[in-house]
Amino acid sequence: MVATDKDPREEVIQAWYMDDSDADQRLPHHKEPKEFVSLDQLAKLGVLSWRLDADNPDTDPELKKIREDRGYSYMDVCEVCPEKLPNYEEKIKNFFEEHLHTDEEIRYCVAGSGYFDVRDRNEAWIRVWVKKGGMIILPAGMYHRFTLDESNYIKALRFFVGEPVWTPYNRPHDHLPARKEYIQAFLEKDVANHAVDATA
Repeated sequence: MVATDKDPREEVIQAWYMDDSDADQRLPHHKEPKEFVSLDQLAKLGVLSWRLDADNPDTDPELKKIREDRGYSYMDVCEVCPEKLPNYEEKIKNFFEEHLHTDEEIRYCVAGSGYFDVRDRNEAWIRVWVKKGGMIILPAGMYHRFTLDESNYIKALRFFVGEPVWTPYNRPHDHLPARKEYIQAFLEKDVANHAVDATA
């Protein structure tokens, strides 16, 4: 029997390979034909994802469990839109510069939507569209960038272990321990597995 159960996360998080066009960064930038990426493929790159109850983040037992399991003791709210974000144009440009962090980046979209772009093993861009109810975690040391989509609005909860630290290290920062650990954990591991498969 064929399983037709759709992953509920896919209603709030979708991913696809991007084209090389220089058009507005807020457009979807699908390839032609479209080339979607599964959430399982994202997980192999270290990107974790959930679908949560965005209308009740304060009382959601699933979010509470994730926070406890992962040690997220601090939370704040970030609204990105022209009306709410000081120095909006400058900030949007900064967010879209390719960068990494030395800690996980945890974003839970409770309203609106936006794009998180991440690199695959071959350096190709994957666009991850996160909508209301979608939560993603980008691992420390992963190069990425963020932009709004055409709705021009996202409200996200940001989580941190301990004090909030949000220091972007624009590419290249390959010498950082976090980058080396990311490569070892997610990029080299799979290459080694493929080499084993090839000899099987």
